[in-house]
Amino acid sequence: MKNYVIIGGSSGIGAAITQQLSASAHQVYASYYTHEQTNEGHIQYFHLNVMDSELSLDFLPEQIDGLVYCPGSILLKPFLRISPADFIRDYELQVLGAVKVIQQILPRLKKSPQASIVLFSTVAVQTGFTFHSVVASSKGAIEGLTRSLAAELAPSVRVNCIAPSITDTPLAGNLINTPEKKEVNAKRHPLQKIGTPNDLASMACFLLSDASGWITGQVFPVDGGMSSLKV
Repeated sequence: MKNYVIIGGSSGIGAAITQQLSASAHQVYASYYTHEQTNEGHIQYFHLNVMDSELSLDFLPEQIDGLVYCPGSILLKPFLRISPADFIRDYELQVLGAVKVIQQILPRLKKSPQASIVLFSTVAVQTGFTFHSVVASSKGAIEGLTRSLAAELAPSVRVNCIAPSITDTPLAGNLINTPEKKEVNAKRHPLQKIGTPNDLASMACFLLSDASGWITGQVFPVDGGMSSLKV
């Protein structure tokens, strides 16, 4: 049994990762922000606001084997309608939140013989989309952070990143909240479907596991083929 921390583990992709790890009998510490959760089985929930200036994760065990940072936002607007404050808020959530959590947990990760960090980007970083300037900027920073930390923390801690396309989660609810919107978005992908939380969770759990022990510093598109195929 290993100890894993999932930040944003109560909803969407984070919840799917939490459930998959728990089903494999690992101990999971999963954070929530808005909706309080009840501990169950191998899952211990805790409240966390990553926007707080100071975070305390001292209650975690001395050894952590893996960390996943899932909090995100999708602000899609024309560039001229976005304020500098919008960019700052998004960066604070997506990048500085990850930085604060990693700095807190890193000493515990270094006590593991096979530690792994998994971060999340978006297909929009490498494939330009209209109205995605905010999220692509923040997630572009996450991809840079992934590679820099992978170099700095090798060989003791592996760091990888997943870049999904649109996934059927509450975060993307406004984009796929009707059958028509789902169909239109599905047809944009070579595989003709929208991703599910379990699609992304399966990749995250692989990157946390010893099976990916020779992989670090990589950004993996899990996007139905959108980033690399034209069909």
